[in-house]
Amino acid sequence: MQHPQRGPPGGSHHRARPGTPAERQAYANDLDDPRALIAVSATSNRSKADQDPATWQPPAQGYRCTYATDWIAVKIRWGLAVDPAEQAVLTEVLDGCPDTVIEVVRAR
Repeated sequence: MQHPQRGPPGGSHHRARPGTPAERQAYANDLDDPRALIAVSATSNRSKADQDPATWQPPAQGYRCTYATDWIAVKIRWGLAVDPAEQAVLTEVLDGCPDTVIEVVRAR
């Protein structure tokens, strides 16, 4: 089992508001929100790499709603931007999901 970040580690600081190295390190090591890290197989982790929802979705169709809401929660928590392609795919996925309240404690 591997524990990848929910958000893309390679792209996270590029999509964030200007942040310090300390903020990027805190993001990479965030254990305070259970949505930030999940246990996955090595194959799944390699398949996702540092892609965002615009270019990668979980192979399990039934998990996509959870993945999308968790992705959004992590983005809000860390004040990370959502690009137009990412927003379009998240909107499309969430249109097929039940309404879900997302509670977030901001990290910064």
